[in-house]
Amino acid sequence: MSSVAYIPSHYAETDRSRLMDFIRARTFGTFVAILNGEAVVAHAPVALGEGVLRFHLAKGNAFLDAARTGTLAKAVFQGPDAYISPDWYVSENQVPTWNYVAVYAAGPLRTLSREEMIAQVDALSAEQEARLAPKKPWTRAKMAPRLDERMFAAIEGIELKIDTLEGKFKLSQNKSAADIEGAAGALDKLKEPAGVSIAQMMRNRT
Repeated sequence: MSSVAYIPSHYAETDRSRLMDFIRARTFGTFVAILNGEAVVAHAPVALGEGVLRFHLAKGNAFLDAARTGTLAKAVFQGPDAYISPDWYVSENQVPTWNYVAVYAAGPLRTLSREEMIAQVDALSAEQEARLAPKKPWTRAKMAPRLDERMFAAIEGIELKIDTLEGKFKLSQNKSAADIEGAAGALDKLKEPAGVSIAQMMRNRT
């Protein structure tokens, strides 16, 4: 499969384990497939399997029709982003840009069996509840009897087999160390969470 996105070599992240960790941390993805010549888009949190992304959608979602055909799909996991002003660089004659981080996965779709879907829902809940420790994790056992059956009847599970996995970490790698620090320092001063995250990642890439 060809590259999912335009990624210049100096922005490319190729470490598969790092990319999978990014998806696991971000969790929420945007999925795109082609159905009858038109793009269909879905947004969903994922549970990672061995080389697969598993998620579920409401049964009325048109993306399920694409999944049932086994078509290829692409997923995007967007990280933090921030505007970079030329005034922040030490070097002159620079232009505005935008730094951002994204991971792209692509491969064929298939729908999950009922048992696989239930396992996906439970795995996703368990992973997210673990992040809320020391809160006692929520489980389906806390639901009224048979209420979960009504929930499962309204959704369908999907799996995307990861044939291609790429990362684009656009973090001013084409700039000098002094320019990177100037921009990162300016982002820190703004104290916006996304900008602070980008500043930290810029420094880690030098």
